[in-house]
Amino acid sequence: MPEITLPQGPITYRDSGDGPPVVFLHGLLVDSAHWRKVIPLLEPNARCIAPDLPLGSHRRAMNPEADITPRGVARLVGDFLAALDLEDVTLVGNDTGGAISQLVALDHGERVGRLVLTNCDCFEVFPPKEFVPMVKSASVPGAIFAALQPMRAAAARRTVIAYGGLAREIPDDVTASWVEPALNDGAIRADLVRCLKGIDRSIMLDAAERLPGLAIPALIAWGQDDRFFSQELGRRLAAAIPNARLEPVEGARTFVAEDAPEKLAELIGGFVRERAPQAA
Repeated sequence: MPEITLPQGPITYRDSGDGPPVVFLHGLLVDSAHWRKVIPLLEPNARCIAPDLPLGSHRRAMNPEADITPRGVARLVGDFLAALDLEDVTLVGNDTGGAISQLVALDHGERVGRLVLTNCDCFEVFPPKEFVPMVKSASVPGAIFAALQPMRAAAARRTVIAYGGLAREIPDDVTASWVEPALNDGAIRADLVRCLKGIDRSIMLDAAERLPGLAIPALIAWGQDDRFFSQELGRRLAAAIPNARLEPVEGARTFVAEDAPEKLAELIGGFVRERAPQAA
């Protein structure tokens, strides 16, 4: 995978395909492999770029002074788009990456032409109530390290409070690769702790107040079987963005890219194509 050094630190990323740029942002304790089923379906008609964000599953630690709060990671994404000299980007976000995508579009959106949000944090849901204890534990020294230890076992990673509730099935080797960096690298774990400490619902409540001023077109592709981000939350998000279209994705949980990759790729591909002539 290629790597680029930003002021915050080194970022590895996937980069494949040819055509209009589509940039994919993942969530906490996940890396760019989150999009492994969707990207091959879009590569024939789009340049697909998926960075490994410093959200706990990255393999190169950030500089100790780097701001990796949600707003800081949004700034990092803006710097990443500029460093790759990308224009008229279709920005795709899921889970925590969807929250960051909103912040990028609102605060660093000069290079963003379209926004695609799958099930993600928004409004007062940041994080979902089921994950509030994990966020709060980041303020207790050693708590995140202790909480991660059971994740060495595949059975623990399959539970609802881990990855089991996010998709119908995720291969054990994939989830193992997601927890390994924070389990075994203290610097990566320190990045994760700093990120968790920065999570606060006031960030997304402020963003929600500004979403009605977002001028770019948006696609809200919302999994309908999600236990963490409700159907109503998706409807509210679509209603808050003036140029948004809501597309329900039946049978998908939080990780729409995992449960319905073909449908998601179809929606993203069509969204990019319908805007391409005007963008040109």
